[in-house]
Amino acid sequence: MSTKKKKYVLIGTGGRCRCFIEGIYGPHKDKSELLALCDMSQTRLDFTNQMIKNELGGKLLPTYLHTDFEKMLDKHKPDCVIVTTVDRTHHEYMITAMRKGYDVLTEKPMTVDAEKVQALLDVQKETGKSIRVAFNYRYAPCHSQIKELILDGVVGEVTSIHFEWLLNTVHGADYYRRWHRNKINSGGLLVHKSTHHFDLVNFWISSEADEVFAYGDRLFYGKENAEKRGVTKFYYRSADLTPKEIEEDHFAINMAENPRLKGLYLDAEKDSGYIRDRSVFGDDIGIEDTMGVLVKYKNKVILTYSLNSYLPWEGYNVVINGTKGRIEYHAVEKVYINSGGDSQNEGALLGRSIRICPLFEQPYNIDVVIEPGGHAGGDPRMLSDIFDEPKITRLNHLATHIDGAKSALIGIAANKSIATGLPVKPNDLVKW
Repeated sequence: MSTKKKKYVLIGTGGRCRCFIEGIYGPHKDKSELLALCDMSQTRLDFTNQMIKNELGGKLLPTYLHTDFEKMLDKHKPDCVIVTTVDRTHHEYMITAMRKGYDVLTEKPMTVDAEKVQALLDVQKETGKSIRVAFNYRYAPCHSQIKELILDGVVGEVTSIHFEWLLNTVHGADYYRRWHRNKINSGGLLVHKSTHHFDLVNFWISSEADEVFAYGDRLFYGKENAEKRGVTKFYYRSADLTPKEIEEDHFAINMAENPRLKGLYLDAEKDSGYIRDRSVFGDDIGIEDTMGVLVKYKNKVILTYSLNSYLPWEGYNVVINGTKGRIEYHAVEKVYINSGGDSQNEGALLGRSIRICPLFEQPYNIDVVIEPGGHAGGDPRMLSDIFDEPKITRLNHLATHIDGAKSALIGIAANKSIATGLPVKPNDLVKW
């Protein structure tokens, strides 16, 4: 008996789309079909098309420039539109797709500021179409373990959480080379990156933020810090350097030697205008690299969160305190440059531990569940929920536009707090 395949089109063929394309042409090819690709660069479209043909065994797809996005929708009439463009443009394509009658799936963050969140909430309510947000971190088996421990009452009633995220000078520095360096594009790391982490906390404790206060500054990257970092040669981009100079510079990348970076970005400069290898000590960087956030939740849980993007190792420490003890979770992640390596191993855990510290009893460790696939096994589980029927469990992994908004609004509120020096209530930023 044949099963009708769900039809997709995709806009944004940079590195962020690969996870979804591999899912459609891999484990979920019997239930999913990709009809067309859309991007601002024909070079990038052609590279992605060849990847589909040569690496995944698919056929070359029709391609459309971003100015023909509506033409693509009208021609192919998909069941769902996948949006993996620059963060600041997510809402444009999502709104157009919903108003034309299509469901949407978007990369995180759902969007970057309160006005765009409001627009998405309004159009979703107006059209009734579905918005799903690709929060792969909540699907990682190790993160599901934390949720199960909380639900099982291992630490009693959760009272506070400390969440420390460390980006190193490979992955962390990459945010200051790319479009993320301008806050209008990404909302800064407190929106673009931290949306993962705020969503995890929301997911773990089944609550939402009531009030946010934050500090943030740029203390490592940017032209103002170059002298402190020992920079003696200023350059606009890594491609301006010789191969030897690139090799000797901790913060330069050689896109010409990486086939994926070359195909997606270096070769595509001629028709996209986007330069992927800007200096991390440039004079137009507008995002912070050192951030601390305090969040009070509606269920009275207090979150203390920190993010630094220039540290010696990559990973995170999470402590969950409760009335019966605490959970201590430590993870070291594999270092990677976005789009430059194996997507199946992005965010892979190299070292990890979960330690339970009960009140009045001896602490003990439990085995951490890790599965194959990107983001410690989170990607395959998420893709299964997206491209197959969602699995209904007590963990409730499926992330909707409400989850996307609640997560993004914590970072948006944190940005506003940094700018004003005042606490901000995320729910006051939009009308629900």
